[in-house]
Amino acid sequence: MADRPTLLLVHGAWHGSWAWAPLQRELESRGWDVRTVDLPTVHAADPRGLRMTDDADAIARAIDDIEGPVAVVAHSYGGVPTTQGATSDSVVHIVYVAAFVLDEGESLLGAVGGVAPSWWVVDGPLATAGTDAEPATGLFFADVDDVTASDAVGRLKAQSSAAFSDAVTSVAWREKDTTYVITEQDAVFPLPAQEALAARSGSTAVRMDTSHSPFLSKPTELADIIENALY
Repeated sequence: MADRPTLLLVHGAWHGSWAWAPLQRELESRGWDVRTVDLPTVHAADPRGLRMTDDADAIARAIDDIEGPVAVVAHSYGGVPTTQGATSDSVVHIVYVAAFVLDEGESLLGAVGGVAPSWWVVDGPLATAGTDAEPATGLFFADVDDVTASDAVGRLKAQSSAAFSDAVTSVAWREKDTTYVITEQDAVFPLPAQEALAARSGSTAVRMDTSHSPFLSKPTELADIIENALY
């Protein structure tokens, strides 16, 4: 359809565009134009010291590079720089997938209580995810098939820990139509917190019986939700 927006997929902390591959293939098979962005706080040659605002600027540039309307799909931490950076008039919808939908003055670290969760491993300027007691497989990929989950864990990268402390100063969801995908079996993001963020932002809430990564465990169902949100 000629009036379809281009979809821009924004990954979460420690991840990359690779995580979207099954969903991207599904959406492209349905005729959608899909783009991705690798956030610099994860994927810069040296991400140490980079801030959430650097990610927001990268998202804003990716949006500006797209001709015509854009719908942004943001996962987890990716919701923070998307809220900051997706303020362009060309953005017609934001789909938050188990994402932090923050308001002005809020940071991700503040949203999780001001103290890094036990499964964050913070080593000065960098942070990684998962410990022996709380492995990344169970945190992110509990309902993903073993081969895909193992591959995904191997692709996780360290992220600039400074990104988690930056407060949001621009709030895209106040001016945009939004959908919030609640992941009901999420070991990372407590269900009540997701529900509260969806309600506060005025998003249309849709529920999935998945872990934190439905783009890997149920890409077809997530593609259905994205399509239904936009039409």
